[in-house]
Amino acid sequence: MFEGIYTPVITPHEADGSIDKTAFAELIESLIDAGVHGLVVAGSTGEYYAQTPQERIDLAACARQVIGTRVPLVVGTGATRTEESIEYAQAARSIGADAILVGSPPYALPLESENADHALAIDRAAGLPIMLYNYPGRMGVHMGRDYLSRVVSQSKNIKAIKESSGDINRIHLLAREFPQIEMSCGWDDQALEFFAWGAQSWVCAGSNFLAREHVALYQACALENDFDKGRKIMGAMMPFMNFLDAGKFVQSIKYGCELNGLAAGPARAPLQALDEADKARFKAIVAELKRTIAAITGA
Repeated sequence: MFEGIYTPVITPHEADGSIDKTAFAELIESLIDAGVHGLVVAGSTGEYYAQTPQERIDLAACARQVIGTRVPLVVGTGATRTEESIEYAQAARSIGADAILVGSPPYALPLESENADHALAIDRAAGLPIMLYNYPGRMGVHMGRDYLSRVVSQSKNIKAIKESSGDINRIHLLAREFPQIEMSCGWDDQALEFFAWGAQSWVCAGSNFLAREHVALYQACALENDFDKGRKIMGAMMPFMNFLDAGKFVQSIKYGCELNGLAAGPARAPLQALDEADKARFKAIVAELKRTIAAITGA
């Protein structure tokens, strides 16, 4: 079901921190024009954790209106309380979302059985295709074997998992033991490995402003099976990915959008903007990435 590049869309802000829906719509149009295959609203890159419930619901509804039926819309349901995640899932269904993103409740540290019941409760409330979101670095727990076995045995809506643990062994586990769950790359510097093990999608924040470059890697690996070309593209991307790993992830993605002439605005507190030195270094890295990948792809 999930194939290609899925962009976890940033949330553009005005200078006062309010949501800039005009800029949001313009960003969506730019992404569709650049060839991404789907959009995710209310993901980590979209700063869902810094938004009110109504802001999240309104933003998802805005995305649905702008997108129409051109690409799939996935809506995040992340929250600490199961009841709140259920409300987001029901809202996603009401606006016509194509799928929902279901993670683990942060801070609570549920057991695998408890975490699985959390996901299944959300599933019952929405009845939509689900992409699981395994991100223990932010949520504190893994979606392990027991979790995966439980949700797969009790739901037909579990279609994919965005694997963001950074543990290469998870790719092997998912590919060998849970082939019925589509793998989606959620750890950018492992994209090549994900595709080598059969992943057909990549949820990548960098595609907010480097959509064509990310699509190029997907096409080389997943569609053309040309991993020699894929390695060259991946090599060109590594300095960019290393910069993001060093910190100020959301701020960097937003600045990248601004480099493309798209309004992004500041991240919400407590996040703070890049300083001028980081901006200069990031701008140079992005320019070199674009030049190199254009030469590789002949674009």
